[in-house]
Amino acid sequence: MIKVTVVVDNSVPINAKKPFLGEHGLSLLLEMNSRKLLLDAGQSAIVVHNLSLLGIHPLQLDAIAISHGHYDHTGGLPHILRHRRKPIPIYAHTRIFGERYSVSGEGREHIGIPFTKEESISLGAEWQFKNEPVEIAPNLWFSGSMPRTTAFEKGDTKLVVCDKTGCDCQDEIPDDTALYYASDRGLVVIGGCSHSGLVNTLNRGFQITGQTRLAGWIGGTHLGPVLPTQQEISLATLAQYSPDFVAANHCTGFEMMAELRACFGKKFIPAFVGTVIEF
Repeated sequence: MIKVTVVVDNSVPINAKKPFLGEHGLSLLLEMNSRKLLLDAGQSAIVVHNLSLLGIHPLQLDAIAISHGHYDHTGGLPHILRHRRKPIPIYAHTRIFGERYSVSGEGREHIGIPFTKEESISLGAEWQFKNEPVEIAPNLWFSGSMPRTTAFEKGDTKLVVCDKTGCDCQDEIPDDTALYYASDRGLVVIGGCSHSGLVNTLNRGFQITGQTRLAGWIGGTHLGPVLPTQQEISLATLAQYSPDFVAANHCTGFEMMAELRACFGKKFIPAFVGTVIEF
C-alpha cells in the first residue's frame, strides 16, 4: 500500500479544507508503511508550509528524490534542509546541476537549480547520484536515465542550453527521471514533468519493474507545451493502456487536463494541492 499526497502544485482546489498555498511547481509526498519520501520540492518555502498543514515535519522524511534540475522542482529544497538540520539522502541524476534556460521572444531566463551543490551539502544534502535504476524502497524504483526511443516525442523547444559556440540549442534534459511503483494492480508512474515524453516514461517503467499493466499515473506530463502531434499520440497511447486513474497536474496545462477528463472521465483526477491517491 502506498499513499501519495500532492504537497505543491500550481493550483489549490476551491474546496480545500486547509489554507494550502499554490505556486508553479511540484512536490509529492509518498508514504509507505513507516517510510516517508518526497519527490521534488516546489520552488519556495511553500513546501514546508504545506507539509506542516499535512502534519509532516521535514525531520520525518526518510529520503528525497528530485525528478530533474529545474527551479520549480528544487527551489524549496534548502528550506526543507534548514528545517531538518539533519542530513538526508537525495536521489537524482548526475547531470541535475546543469545550466538551462527558457526562451520567449527575445527574452532568456535561467530556470536551473537556484543553489549550488556545495550549498546544499552544507545544509545536509547527501546526494545519491544514480544514472541506473535503483530500488529506493520496497517496490519503489528511481528510474535513472530515461531512454528516448520514440520519434514523435520531441519535447519543448523553448527549453534550451548553451552549446560550445554560445548559441542556444534545445535542452534534451538528460537528467529527467521518474519514480515507479510496482503495485498489485500494475505499474504506477510517479513523475515530475516527464520531459522525456509520456510514452518514453511509461516504457521505462515497464522495463524496470517487469509490469505489463498500467495501474495509474501521478504527476506532471508536460503535454501542454509540446506539439499537437505529440499530444495526440501520447493521449491515444495512454488510453490504450486503460489505467485505473490518471492524476495529472503542474505542467500538463488546462487544455490537456480537459482532454484527459474527456478521455478518462471519472478516472481522471485533477491532482491539485492536498489531493490524496492511495493504492
